[in-house]
Amino acid sequence: MSLLEVSNLRVAYPHQSSSETIWAINDISFSLNPGTRLGLVGESGCGKSTIGRTIMSLLPPTSQVTGEIKLNGKSILGLNSRELRELRGEIVALVFQDPMTRLDPLMTIGDHCLETLKAHQPQLSRKSAQDKALKALEAVKIPPNRWGQYPHEFSGGMRQRVAIALALLLNPKMIIADEPTTSLDVTVSAEILEELTRLCSEREMALILISHDLAMVGEYCDRIGVMYQGKMVETGEIKSILYQPQHEYTKSLLAAALKIQQPSHIDTISETQSGKTPETTTDSLLRVKDLQQYFTLESNFIQQLFSQQKNVIKAVDNISFELAPGETLGLVGESGCGKSTLSRTILQLLKPTGGVVEFLGEDLTQLSRNQMRAKRRHIQMIFQDPHACLNPLMTVGESISDPLFIHHLANGEEAKTKVLQMLEKVGLTPVSDYYHRYPSELSGGQQQRVAIARALITRPQLVICDEPVSMLDATVQTQVLDLMLELKAEFNLTYLFITHDLWVARFFCDRIAVMNQGKIVEIGTTEQIFNHPQHPYTQTLLSAAPLLAK
Repeated sequence: MSLLEVSNLRVAYPHQSSSETIWAINDISFSLNPGTRLGLVGESGCGKSTIGRTIMSLLPPTSQVTGEIKLNGKSILGLNSRELRELRGEIVALVFQDPMTRLDPLMTIGDHCLETLKAHQPQLSRKSAQDKALKALEAVKIPPNRWGQYPHEFSGGMRQRVAIALALLLNPKMIIADEPTTSLDVTVSAEILEELTRLCSEREMALILISHDLAMVGEYCDRIGVMYQGKMVETGEIKSILYQPQHEYTKSLLAAALKIQQPSHIDTISETQSGKTPETTTDSLLRVKDLQQYFTLESNFIQQLFSQQKNVIKAVDNISFELAPGETLGLVGESGCGKSTLSRTILQLLKPTGGVVEFLGEDLTQLSRNQMRAKRRHIQMIFQDPHACLNPLMTVGESISDPLFIHHLANGEEAKTKVLQMLEKVGLTPVSDYYHRYPSELSGGQQQRVAIARALITRPQLVICDEPVSMLDATVQTQVLDLMLELKAEFNLTYLFITHDLWVARFFCDRIAVMNQGKIVEIGTTEQIFNHPQHPYTQTLLSAAPLLAK
C-alpha cells in the first residue's frame, strides 16, 4: 500500500484583492511508497513548496483546498490539533529552505533539540533526550561543543544542518525537504543527501525533495515530478525524464541546467590570453594581505576560571589575494569556511582582527566609519536572499534610488531617471510598471534583478556577490548570470563572486580561490582548478559536485 496518496489536489491561497480564484496547485495527483525518493522540480512560484505545506497542514487558515491527501490510507485533511501534532514530526517532518526564520534566536541549539523531543516524547529523561539529540547532530556533522551556542553563532549552512537534525529526531515515516541544501556547499550537500537517502533505505522512509537543482535530484531521487504553473506536467523514473523528456518545459529546464554545466569560453582561453592576473600586474583594484577575522566563543564564569586559553574560531585566517580591474574571482568552499565573513571583512562591516585591505591603493582598515561609508559607493554587494535585503514597505523605485540619496548622487527627478534607466538595463520592463511595484509582487528572479539594479545604481567599481543565484531555479539562474555578464562588460565591473556551486563558478569566473577552514588552499585560473586541481580538498569538492549526464 502507498504511504502517501495525493488525488486531484487543488490549493488556492487567500487573495483579498481578487474575486477570481487563483489555484497555486491545480489538479495534481501522485503517490509515494515507503522508501521512495521523489524530486519535485520547477520554476519559482510553480507550487512545489505549496505541496509540502499542504501535506503538513501549514497553509493560511482561509486557503481553499479540494481533493484528497491520504497517509497510510487515512485522510489528513481536517485533522484536529492533537492529530496534527502527531502528524508533524512523528509521521512527516519538514525541512525548510531558510532555517534562520524557523529557529528561535533566544534558544541554544541544544534547547531546540530537547524541546522537540520533550513535546513528542515527554517520558524521556533529560540525559536520554540529550544523548539522542547529540547523535542526530553528529549525523549532520555538528560537534558536541556547539550544543550551547545560539543560531546567530552558526553559518547559514550550519543552521541548515541543525534543521535537518531536528527533522530526523523523531524518526518520521516521511521527510519533506524544501530546498534543504540551498545554502550548503557540494561536499556537505552530498554528505547530508547521502545520509537522508541511507535513512530512507534503512527505515523505509519516503522523501519528497523540493529543489531547483536538476543534477542533485537526478543523483539522489528515484522519481521526478516536473511542475509548471501549478500543474505536474511530467512525472516518472529519473532516467526516463532526464534522458527522454516529453514536455517542452522539461526540455527547457534541462537545456538551462546543461548550459551552466558545459565548459564555458573561459576553459578554452589560455592563461596568457585571459587578461591580466594579479601575479602579472601591479595595478590591482583590490589587494588583501594577511587578513584575519577571529571570533572568541563566550564561556561561563566557571569555564573562564579553569580554562587556560580562550576558544577562538579563526573564520578568516591570514588570507592574501589580489583582484585585477575587470576580473571575476570566484570564492568557493564549504559552508562555514569563512567566505561570507571574508566579504564582510573586506567591506569593513566587520573590523578585521589583523591584516590589510587595500582598495585602489588605500587601506580600508585605517578609514573612519564616515570615510568608509563614502567608499562603499564604489564597493557594492549583492546578497543571497533578495527578499530579505529589500524593504517590504518600499517600492522597487524607492529601493533602487535609496543609495543615490545616501551618497548624495542625485536629486528626486535625476534619481527617478537613473532608476528607470537601470530597470531597463536589468530587464524589468515595462519600467513604469516595475517602478511602482513592491518586493512581494515580484518573483525570486525579479527580486534579484532589483537587488542587482540597487547595487549598480551608484556605478561601483567592485561588486561582491554572496551566493546571488543559489536560491533561483535553473532557467532563472542562467538568465541572471547572463545579465550579470552583460552588465560587467557594459559598466566595466569587477566581481568577487562567492558561491558553493562549482558549475556556476566555472561558467562565470576567470579565476577561482578555494577556501577551507578560513584559509585559501588553492587559487588559479578556472581552467587550472577544474582540469588540474592540486589540493586534496579541491579534488574532493570537484568529485562531490553532482553533474547532469551529457
